[in-house]
Amino acid sequence: MMISVVGHADLTPDTLKLVEAELRARLEQQFVRASGVVRAGAGGALAFGRAVRAAGHRLVVVTPTQEMGPALLPAQDRTVTGALLDLAQQVRLLAYDPGDRDACVGADERMIAGCRHLLAVWDGSPSSGRDATAHLVAYARAHAVPVDVVWPQGAAREGMRGAPEPDRDDGPRGSGDSSATVGPWPTPETSEAGTSR
Repeated sequence: MMISVVGHADLTPDTLKLVEAELRARLEQQFVRASGVVRAGAGGALAFGRAVRAAGHRLVVVTPTQEMGPALLPAQDRTVTGALLDLAQQVRLLAYDPGDRDACVGADERMIAGCRHLLAVWDGSPSSGRDATAHLVAYARAHAVPVDVVWPQGAAREGMRGAPEPDRDDGPRGSGDSSATVGPWPTPETSEAGTSR
């Protein structure tokens, strides 16, 4: 089973710790022999990566390519991505411009379409010109991908204290080897092993 995560990029440092603990608990309790996939970038990606590995699952990191080569990530994403790649057992290359918001949203949609479950680190706020979390939750639900909203008690975003409680309606319902491999992104018609869904 492939599990993906999306969420706000402006989580406070204390919230990142809360989110990591909550993600790990859910991954340990709800999923067996799962692989976690996350797009490289700032925000909760590293918390998810650590939670996936701590829960004993495989981590797949999606990184951008442009013109047949690796794309340079925005400065704020580079340190996090380096740490993610250290945790990853597999790297998947996906063609998109990491400096373009719409391209990043499109990459997230493609990632979600290839997964069986989505964990959304979301405070329930609507999407904005900078944040597309609400849109991605709606996208997953519209494509029959089950969604679990993760927003622990006490969680907050930078400059957004007192955000609304998230919509809790969830809609329709690896280990050890740290060597990364590069492979194509799976199509929605195939599972991780390449068999029909």
